[in-house]
Amino acid sequence: MNTSNRDLLEAVGFAARAHQGQLRKDKETPYATHPFRVCLVVRDIFGFDDRRMLITALLHDTIEDTTIDFDDVEERFGTEIAQWVAYLTKDMRLPDAERERAYVENLKKAPWQVQVCKLADIFDNLTDSDKLSLSRRSHQLKRSELYFAQLRQMSEPAAQRAIELVALLIEEVRAKTS
Repeated sequence: MNTSNRDLLEAVGFAARAHQGQLRKDKETPYATHPFRVCLVVRDIFGFDDRRMLITALLHDTIEDTTIDFDDVEERFGTEIAQWVAYLTKDMRLPDAERERAYVENLKKAPWQVQVCKLADIFDNLTDSDKLSLSRRSHQLKRSELYFAQLRQMSEPAAQRAIELVALLIEEVRAKTS
């Protein structure tokens, strides 16, 4: 097994352990399914096999939603992956409006590969939103549209398919939500 495959498999276990005991917003689904699905969206739906992107997708919520910090990710997966995960991490110490503003600004500065991981996160959250109440689905859609408004400006040609697929899904969810 080559090193990149080992790192990817290690990231699966790392994410599963980090999110152990957490549930998705439906209060039934183990949270670890989300980063696994985001990774699959990056690879199987958006068509990227860059191991750095796949590992970032797996780890994208570890700093924000668990006891894992930047240093833990850096020690295990290197500085680049830790920085990529940090781009996808909200500062939960800030009030909501300020936190969202800072997060969007951070996303805009992120490398396009990280932005694609965020598109995959949006895609998975919207795909899963039919399990939420109408008000929570509406909130999810609003946040997704906010992030997507910034990410759709990406000029990277490789990201265009991901942008198109997320745009279609947003329209589909919007139609079901209104």
